[in-house]
Amino acid sequence: MKNKIFISGVQKELKTERRAVKDFVLGNPLFRDYFEVFLFEDVPAKSRASQDLYLREAKGSDIYLGIWGNQYGGEGKSEVSPTEAEFREARKAKKQVLVFLKGKDDKAREEGVRKLVAEIKDQKCGVIYKRFNNDQELRDLVFDSLLEILKEQGVVGRGDFDERVCLRASLKDIDEEKVRWFLQTAKASRKYPLKIDTPMVDVLTHLDLFQDGKLTNAAVVLFGKNPYKFFKQAEVKCLQFSGTVVKKPFLSYQSYHGNLFEQVDKAVAFVLDAIKFPVIQKAGSSQFARPFEIPEFAIREGIVNAVAHRNYNDTSGVQVMVFADRVEIWNSGTMPSDLSVADLRKPHTSFPANPLIANVFYLADYAQRAGTGTLEMIEQCRAQGAPEPEFVLVRNNKEFRSILPRDVLTETVLAKLGLNDRQVQAVRLIKEKGNISLADFKAVYPGVAERTLNRDLQTLVDKNVLKPKGEKKGRRYSL
Repeated sequence: MKNKIFISGVQKELKTERRAVKDFVLGNPLFRDYFEVFLFEDVPAKSRASQDLYLREAKGSDIYLGIWGNQYGGEGKSEVSPTEAEFREARKAKKQVLVFLKGKDDKAREEGVRKLVAEIKDQKCGVIYKRFNNDQELRDLVFDSLLEILKEQGVVGRGDFDERVCLRASLKDIDEEKVRWFLQTAKASRKYPLKIDTPMVDVLTHLDLFQDGKLTNAAVVLFGKNPYKFFKQAEVKCLQFSGTVVKKPFLSYQSYHGNLFEQVDKAVAFVLDAIKFPVIQKAGSSQFARPFEIPEFAIREGIVNAVAHRNYNDTSGVQVMVFADRVEIWNSGTMPSDLSVADLRKPHTSFPANPLIANVFYLADYAQRAGTGTLEMIEQCRAQGAPEPEFVLVRNNKEFRSILPRDVLTETVLAKLGLNDRQVQAVRLIKEKGNISLADFKAVYPGVAERTLNRDLQTLVDKNVLKPKGEKKGRRYSL
């Protein structure tokens, strides 16, 4: 049975926040299996006649989720507002109460709200309250609070995302042809013991993907005919930009929703199709080697890591972005407590965020299990003379990014050269266009004196960043 959440708060003032919380809970792949949400404005108008409706709903809920702002609500000064009445009813029925206060200035709130805030501030009240300033902060706080409730109920802790049972899926949703492909690949790559004609149920059971007659989430995303039907977040979005920043229009955009193997393969192909092939003549040969700007292994490993280690309880998918000077791979999720970003650049133990998915990827030769993937990425980039990849955590350590430079003049390198903003922009412009003239540069900075811009370019030449070609009047600059 699902936990019923009753959302309370002044509808006129907090319409956006109320809706944002409901949409977030029902859109989260973990929460929607364990929570249902009551929002008064979603009740048909004909059914709203009784003033007691919201009180019955508050009493019948499991969790009172109050969003309080500055307005108290209610028709008159002597009347108890619906928000306070719902709060009192939930407290009386001994429901779990969560309150989220918008803003930090309690003096700005109406008197009725100030009294309620003073009440819940009293530790004896036993009410959990937190403050937020915007919708994203509210969603983050709601996420933490509901996750804690599931932990207390023993739901979270029963297993990671990939280990949990997918209640809506059946064996009819599994692509048997993909299972056969896996058996053939795993036997050739890892000497997997099961025969090619092993019954599908036995294969899934052997991989711990079939438990008590039910499919796990991992089985669906790895071998499902249509994983997107069950998990909207199970996708990889690929975008190509003409420049060095996120800016429309896109040169290319694709969203891949198939099983995880297909997502990886198609995302890798997208990147390889977008980056260039330097032509290098082999010593003592008339043949040409055409290595990618970034080693293919580094691209594949970065995408595999994102798909295998991402947080599938988050609604965001994996995002792969090809810029003029780099490839960035984003995925929700953080580092294990025993591992830091710096550890990825030295030998380390493997800590898979989704163990079942990681195991199947290993058997299919899509990943390693020894924590060597990032080291090999770095080593192959070094061997090719390409810049080393960077690994960073952003968004309050909730998002991981692999950054694969396409040239040596990375943002990190430019920052170390002590360039001014115009000089950095000149480098970015050349990365987009291939080369520029002083006139091209002036078109970007029409209000800056020509001699100043000319000095900017000459400084870049002196620092061995740019190479000039041609006479002064028609001179063009390239990297």
